[in-house]
Amino acid sequence: MTVPAAAVDLDMVTMYSTKWCGYCRRLKRQLDQAGLAYREVDIERDATAAKFVEGVNGGNQTVPVIEFEDGRTATNPSLAQVQAGLAA
Repeated sequence: MTVPAAAVDLDMVTMYSTKWCGYCRRLKRQLDQAGLAYREVDIERDATAAKFVEGVNGGNQTVPVIEFEDGRTATNPSLAQVQAGLAA
């Protein structure tokens, strides 16, 4: 369930994605089915987000990137990896 930035809480992740990315669509579907809240940022519409993604991926705009509240990131993670990251 995508939520507005104003509603961010400690159990929420930010997903950096693009509209055309199949991996992004799959992970969003899995997060929705698991009932996990996330804020989505389209890196093609947000230059700052694109630079962030490049920074965590050696200059590449590889998505999806999940950013946890504590600043940790995961590139193209599975649902299980997101859940483990939230539990950590």
